[in-house]
Amino acid sequence: MGVNGVPKGSVAGLPTPPRALVMGVLNVTPDSFSDGGLWLEPERAIAHGHELLAEGADLIDVGGESTRPGAARPSEQEELRRVIPVVRALVEAGAQVSIDTMRARVAHEAIEAGAVLVNDVSGGLADPEMLPMVASSGVAYVSMHWRGFSDQMQSRAVYDDVVAEVIKGLRSRAEAAYAAGIPAERIAIDPGLGFAKTGEHNWTLLAALDRLTAVGHPVLLAASRKTFLGTLLSDPATGRPRRTVERDDASVAIAVLAARAGVWCVRAHAVRPTLDAVKVAARWGAEEAGTSP
Repeated sequence: MGVNGVPKGSVAGLPTPPRALVMGVLNVTPDSFSDGGLWLEPERAIAHGHELLAEGADLIDVGGESTRPGAARPSEQEELRRVIPVVRALVEAGAQVSIDTMRARVAHEAIEAGAVLVNDVSGGLADPEMLPMVASSGVAYVSMHWRGFSDQMQSRAVYDDVVAEVIKGLRSRAEAAYAAGIPAERIAIDPGLGFAKTGEHNWTLLAALDRLTAVGHPVLLAASRKTFLGTLLSDPATGRPRRTVERDDASVAIAVLAARAGVWCVRAHAVRPTLDAVKVAARWGAEEAGTSP
């Protein structure tokens, strides 16, 4: 069923509750758009990961490179230093950990530390070793629609038909993943809201979630706290966008609508209210379908 709160599809090796999964965001960076610097030190990152786990996160997405527009890339060694101790500690605490990286070596080291999912915002385009490495590891893989690194991506936010072009790109990268040996049942896709997308592009993609969930792979949606929500919620007197930490209510609204549309997983900074929201969506859908307890 892929509507009314029931996720369309699942990813082999990952949890399969009868609702959308919630992926908690853990940015171990100095410059992420929402929480840069808050969890940069391993001890603080690990403590926050424990909080996300306690709030019910199905997955915890650990990332050591900011992908906000204009962000500079850290060295590979610095990215490893940031994330590997955190991945290891959270796995030991019982978390299902996703590694948010574009680098094959970082993904490999995280998998060795216990990560079960590689969340690659480049869809394998940033590092030619990524897809073969994921294939050999046997873990799950999220392939996102991507048009370039953070310092150049917004100049590439030009489309004749954003939905059709994003779907075409997602299918192309899924085919590259198959060719590298990643089984279809281990692949999810992400339309990449905000990555070479304007706010208008994001809204258009959200309105077309039925077309995205029909591509043939489970869909991860990452809208939490993003700029297009801040713009929507701008102060009517000043025109100033809503601050990132004050966008959680809107993010939860996106999550429940996405869950109703059959999205497999939502990525969230605020885990507990997002989990509540997708549970409500699933229960509502079960009532409509006549399958409620």
